[in-house]
Amino acid sequence: MPLYRYKARDKDGALHTGSMESGRREAVADQLSGQGFIPVLIEEQGQSLLFGLDFNSLFSRVTPQDLIVFSRQLATLVSAGIPFLSSLGTMERQTENPRLKAAIADIRRSVEAGASFSDALAKQPGIFNKLYISMIRAGETAGILDDILVRLAMLAEHEAETRERVKTAVRYPLIVVVAICAAFAFLVTFVVPKFSAVFAQFKTALPLPTRILISINYVVQNYWYLLVLGFILTVWGAAWYLRTPGGRWQWDRLKLKLPVFGVLFQKVAFSRFARIFSAMQKSGMSMMVTLEIAGETVGNVVIARAVQTMSDSLRDGKGLTAPMESSGLFPPLVIQMMSVGEETGQLDTMLNKVSDYYDMDVEYTLRNLSTMIEPILLLFVGGMVLFLALGIFLPMWNLMSLFKK
Repeated sequence: MPLYRYKARDKDGALHTGSMESGRREAVADQLSGQGFIPVLIEEQGQSLLFGLDFNSLFSRVTPQDLIVFSRQLATLVSAGIPFLSSLGTMERQTENPRLKAAIADIRRSVEAGASFSDALAKQPGIFNKLYISMIRAGETAGILDDILVRLAMLAEHEAETRERVKTAVRYPLIVVVAICAAFAFLVTFVVPKFSAVFAQFKTALPLPTRILISINYVVQNYWYLLVLGFILTVWGAAWYLRTPGGRWQWDRLKLKLPVFGVLFQKVAFSRFARIFSAMQKSGMSMMVTLEIAGETVGNVVIARAVQTMSDSLRDGKGLTAPMESSGLFPPLVIQMMSVGEETGQLDTMLNKVSDYYDMDVEYTLRNLSTMIEPILLLFVGGMVLFLALGIFLPMWNLMSLFKK
């Protein structure tokens, strides 16, 4: 369906812009008139269509930074006492991301039609997740929407900072691994064939590393298309398997057991769980809803299943700490703080302290990550260099011994 961009004025003369999907331009004008607007300009928005797909929407995504800015600015407008529809109109005009701009326009029209802000957000599932929608709904009920928007922005900022720190920490080992693999591919493709041509002139047995390198070169030179096809099928099969419940479970369980990185993933997950749990409890949401959403947004299905067990225990009238202990996933610190929070009625405060502690622990782990994985990198790089050196220089030494005879 074509997407039309429009400009219209309201009864006070204020200019509003946005976009709307419709079968024809006249239908857009009728819909705007029905909402009390006077159309000024309606034009079809250029789209890249192929087989009915809108590539502008496919390749345009809303980043966490976009949502942070949106939440912060909307909170400022609401706290300043500006009418909510006018605030949404201001956000629509100021937003540069085309996908988010269109979403805000749809949200504003839904609110104008009588829907609540949270219900309007729920119609944009690709942009606003369940945590965002639920906290907005709680803020609407309690009349603290500006405060909730600020908390959501803080949560998003915390997530973005943690993600960026992890990316920075793994950049060095990733560069080392890619570099050594590229060097290996270069030697096998261009260097080994020249050496093998020389070695073939002499009737002498080649060492095992050299024979392996020559075999790898032969396979790459003659069956490269099968290798490419196998790689594509492997990647596709792995991606398909990881989308299944069993595959996701196995992958998340493996991530928690990885050397060095497993501890880091666990700390990040616990920090996220505690931070989200604390924020939702401060927002006045029920414990059952808090556990449900915290489990869905923790980012690991193994820990999410343990949180679901906690929810079942609470539904049966039992406490939270017993299923946490039986799961074997939660460290004693989280269990003790949860127990104290249950007894004192200050779960949000206790879990906020837990999140702060794990944030510091994650920061310390990331600072020392290079030192921790250095032995593994040395073994990997040293093994690759030794194999290549033996494969290339051993036959040269054999040839030198033949010449001496």
